[in-house]
Amino acid sequence: SNLAAKEAGGITQSIGAYEIVHNGERMTFIDTPGHEAFSSMRKRGAKAADVAILVVGADDGVQQQTKEAIKILQESETPFVVAITKIDKTRGEVDKAKNELMQAGVLLEGYGGGVSWQGVSAKTGEGIKELLDLLVLTADIEELTADEKKSGSGFILEAKRDSRKGIMAMAIVTDGTLRVGDYVKAQGATGKIRGLENQLGKRVNEFLPSSPVVIVGLDTLPKIGEQFET
Repeated sequence: SNLAAKEAGGITQSIGAYEIVHNGERMTFIDTPGHEAFSSMRKRGAKAADVAILVVGADDGVQQQTKEAIKILQESETPFVVAITKIDKTRGEVDKAKNELMQAGVLLEGYGGGVSWQGVSAKTGEGIKELLDLLVLTADIEELTADEKKSGSGFILEAKRDSRKGIMAMAIVTDGTLRVGDYVKAQGATGKIRGLENQLGKRVNEFLPSSPVVIVGLDTLPKIGEQFET
């Protein structure tokens, strides 16, 4: 909602990713593991995300799509935390979700395992700050690093053809710095960057690691999930 409030008409732009700052730490969220980029990157053995949030409803518990998400996380060996949502509906009761996660092979902290979890409510905002703290802690434990001095590289999240701007590639910078004027090479597309835009559609000259970005200037449509370098 905070992101939507900043945009024209209060409607969120469809970039497939967005960035927030929490206690001075930048973090980018990619929505969602069902996204085509995740499937295609999994086939190439590349990781689309550093840390994942497995979302489970306190009322509904583990559903079929939850099991599919768990399989994706296990196959890609992606570290993850669990967000048990809708605790406002269950008055904080989370045992159903915990027990079903245990049956699905996800062993939470306090339940004989090491997977961190947090109860949250999207409706009231309860637990959201603690969930973000948990993500920062998990990232620290994973010792995630990037080198801003390197040439920019990352992966394509989405791509489309715009009548005014031409080909627009929504991407995540995973290492190095991406700049206007850089020459980009992906598996199925190349081109010189004519423009870079942030999640709000504003033009920016350079982007650092973990940033979501729209690249303007490729000569052909890149495939979703493709990795690129400059």
